[in-house]
Amino acid sequence: MHIRTFTFGTFRGLFEPRKPRHPLVRLAAGLAGLAILAVLVVFGVFVGAAMILGGVAWKLLSQRGKRAGNGEHAVVDAEYQVVRKPVLPYSR
Repeated sequence: MHIRTFTFGTFRGLFEPRKPRHPLVRLAAGLAGLAILAVLVVFGVFVGAAMILGGVAWKLLSQRGKRAGNGEHAVVDAEYQVVRKPVLPYSR
């Protein structure tokens, strides 16, 4: 019987990014990564701000056609009673 083993050594180079050896190329790659990160953050902030402003505008425009009540439904008429704190027995 023949047993086959699979080694991942041949595929290791595909999934492991290697840093360039030249210092200027390393610096350029790092700056490119930071620039991409900055663009993504700024884009995310603008998209988030647009979503918030769109939600506020939607809320304001949806309330535009509704009439305000005459205020008699806003008053709560009730009788209140103060309830004392129950006295708990001391624990033994």
